[in-house]
This record gives sequence, structure tokens and C-alpha cells, in this order.
Amino acid sequence: MRIAHGGILSLLLAVALMAGTSSAQLADKKTLTLSIAKQIAAAAEAEAIKNKFTMVIAVLDDGGNLMYLERMDETQLASIQIAQGKAHTALAFKRPTKALEDAVAGGRNAILSMPGAVLVEGGLPLTSPDGKIIGSIGVSGGTSPQDGIVAKAGVDAFAKMLGH
Repeated sequence: MRIAHGGILSLLLAVALMAGTSSAQLADKKTLTLSIAKQIAAAAEAEAIKNKFTMVIAVLDDGGNLMYLERMDETQLASIQIAQGKAHTALAFKRPTKALEDAVAGGRNAILSMPGAVLVEGGLPLTSPDGKIIGSIGVSGGTSPQDGIVAKAGVDAFAKMLGH
């Protein structure tokens, strides 16, 4: 009796697993690599050097995890957390941090209560060719517009790597 009972349970389990696998599909997901993150940061750094800015550059993956961080010589220490915060904000809200800064400047003060958001220019999402956000870049060390210029250089280099 025990063998028969165990056999029935095994058969039911096998049928359930087969039914689940026939209808389940995993998504193909594009992700950043460390090599790409370094290239994005290098392009941003080149723009900073060209303009004589000192910056911290942070690149995050689509889960908000730090992939690469660079602090140029003489950059203020506070910019380490600020750059990561800008990158996280751009990722979490799926938009440039400048859009949030502009919303506050336009009177949307409720945005100020969003937990953990860094509401100044310098954070940009990184998108795959199919428009999915697969990471972000955050830059800090200069004025907000300077941070935005350097972050955009990283995003532009990424777009060029992807051929768009």
C-alpha cells in the first residue's frame, strides 16, 4: 500500500511539473556587463576631463545594484553617495532626475516627500534598443547642469555602443 501511495504521489508530481513547464516561458533579458559599465563611465569621465570638472560617476544595473563607481581625484567625498542616489532615482522613477528637479521648480512640492529621491540633474536611465531600462548612471561633483552634461556623455556612448 505504501509503495502504491508513493507511486501515485510521484506520478501526480511528474504530471504537475510537466504541465507547469509546458506553459512557463522565461523572458530574454538584456543586462549591463561590467565591461559596458566601465565604458559608459570612461566616456563620462572623458567629458568631465574635457570640461575640467571633477566628478563621481556611478553606474547601476536594473536592480539598483552598483556595478561601477569612479571618483576622480579631488572630487568631494559627498558626491559618492549623491551620484549613487541620482542613479537610483533615475532608475526607480524611470526618468532623468532633471525631470523631477523641474517638477519641484514648477511647484510640485509633494515630490520633495518621496523617500530616498535625489531631485537634481545628473541621473539618467540606460535603455536597451527595445526601450527597456537596464540600468542607470548618476554623476555628482559639479553644478547640476555640469553633472547632467557628464551623465549624458555616458548615455550617448552607451547608445553608440548599441548602434542607436
